[in-house]
Amino acid sequence: MKRRLSNLLFVACYLFFATGSFAQENRLVEIEKRLEALSESTVPGLNEKVDISVSDVQIQEFVRGLANNNKVNISIDPKLNIMIVNNFANEPLKNVLVFLCKEYDLTIDFTGSILSISKYEAPVEVVTPKPKKALNIQFDASKQLISWDLNRDSLRSVAKKITQLTGKNILLSPGLENYFVMSYIQKLPLEEALKNLSFSNKLKTNISDNGSFFIEKSEDISKVSGTGRTRTNNRTKGQQSTSGEVAIKINDHGSGIFSIDIDAIDYPIAEIIKNVSEQLDIDYFMFSDPKGTTTTKVKGISYEDMLAFLLRGTAHTYKQEGKIYLIGERKFEGLRSSKVIQLQYRNLDQMLEIIPAELKKGIEIKEFSELNSIVLSGSTPQIREVATFIEELDKTVPMIMIEVILLDVRKGKSIKTGIRAGLGGDSVTTGGTIFPGIDFNFSSKSINSFLNALSAGSAVNLGQVTPNFYVGLSAIDNTDNANVRSMPKLSTLNGHNANLTIGSTRYYSIQTQSLVGTQNPVVNTTQQFNAVQANLSINITPSVSGDEQVTLDIQVEISDFIGDPPANAPPPSATSSFQSLVRVRNGDMVVLGGIERVEKSESSTGVPILSRIPILKWLFSSRSKSKSKTISTVFIKPTIIY
Repeated sequence: MKRRLSNLLFVACYLFFATGSFAQENRLVEIEKRLEALSESTVPGLNEKVDISVSDVQIQEFVRGLANNNKVNISIDPKLNIMIVNNFANEPLKNVLVFLCKEYDLTIDFTGSILSISKYEAPVEVVTPKPKKALNIQFDASKQLISWDLNRDSLRSVAKKITQLTGKNILLSPGLENYFVMSYIQKLPLEEALKNLSFSNKLKTNISDNGSFFIEKSEDISKVSGTGRTRTNNRTKGQQSTSGEVAIKINDHGSGIFSIDIDAIDYPIAEIIKNVSEQLDIDYFMFSDPKGTTTTKVKGISYEDMLAFLLRGTAHTYKQEGKIYLIGERKFEGLRSSKVIQLQYRNLDQMLEIIPAELKKGIEIKEFSELNSIVLSGSTPQIREVATFIEELDKTVPMIMIEVILLDVRKGKSIKTGIRAGLGGDSVTTGGTIFPGIDFNFSSKSINSFLNALSAGSAVNLGQVTPNFYVGLSAIDNTDNANVRSMPKLSTLNGHNANLTIGSTRYYSIQTQSLVGTQNPVVNTTQQFNAVQANLSINITPSVSGDEQVTLDIQVEISDFIGDPPANAPPPSATSSFQSLVRVRNGDMVVLGGIERVEKSESSTGVPILSRIPILKWLFSSRSKSKSKTISTVFIKPTIIY
């Protein structure tokens, strides 16, 4: 009965602690399995029964007694401060150890047959941070257009992303850090897009003279520069000097943002800088006072803009180091600055040639071709001015692919008729072409046979021709129709030439003779072949406008050989050319055609007088006549590729 009661108590305690977390239950089950495995293999003492009753005993003493009695190697953390009040009767040691782990939140580490008991420390749960929502904002730098789709996005994150994409500073009024906005904009300029964002989210956007944007709640507009808080130094307002007077007004926008209003008439530049610096509590170090006076009236400018405007055109400049502004002559050590600008889209040599000479004055510019970069050295305002100029020109240069379709339609016709006769060598034989077209030669033997046949049975004897006599008969009609088509593709950068040349080459020979020697001269004959070309040449210069229309400056020159060349003479040729300036939309085709060339030739040879008598002229002459017409058409299609 006593044993059953102890078992029931143990089971009750076990069930009570088992109602913990799922992880805790798994941990205890794992310990119980390890103890069970050791009890069956190397540590049988874990199965021996325990009969013990204690009250207010340190857990170290309690465990040490169990280990000695059951011959089990147990090590326990001496830092544990736990008092044991328990009664165990006839219970295996392994169950007692599991109970201690449950009751006092302990754990057991196993090293071979050695058990190490220590305080259980729950593993730190690694919380995977939820990935931030990606902002759907796109900026087209070439067109300076921005698009976004915002749905309850943080205004602070939106402003940061827009600043990174556009390079324009966007400042938020205090209290807007955790403001969420909703807006959809498609391809608008930045200023207009920000105003639409502000309007749809009950905000207000203002732009400063230096191009920065300031966003605040619409109900806080009364605090904006011009209508809000101002801080005016009465000592400088309306202050006069021997050379003029000045009024300075400092506008406080909060969050450390200030703007400056200056109304000066022939007032010293150095005094204005000192007065404004004192009012804004800005640290400065003036190596030498800027000379001269200024007359100006500006509103809402920043401190750096004020320094740039006042020192422009003088021998002085400024540079910021930390929170201190250094002011002095440009040549002073410490006021010179350097900046490396790496070009993204333009060629280094071209950019150096484009920079105006006025911007280069007083500043050293060097090229670093390995990185396609420009190194600027000089005063900070000048470097900033040159850097702005370079960044404005360092844009993507469009590439234009030009598809050219060349179509030539040729039609020609020639007629050759006549009879020819003469004395030739023994090589003349009877033969030739009868169909299609007649081009036939009769030898002397064939002619004599024909004459003998006519004389047979007749009183008239026609006689015979000499052995080397021949007669040729021609009657040929040729028609030539041809279509020639080519489709080359050219690619070039915006504003650069694209050339295409297609043609043929013919050669003619020139023979020269020279005498070598005086008493027994020897004749040397030299033959030289010269080339003559006939080409179709197209020169196209494309220019892309802002609305993606392409202006094409087209020059076309067509030359071709005409007729048969005379012996040892250059072949005759004809040339036609035209120049056109057209404008076409991206991807559209323009047709340049109508270049028509008509060639006619007529020649005849014959016996004088007889070749002009009707009917008889066909027997005593040879005639050839030809006519050809060529029509050239050019199709041009430009396609812009960024």
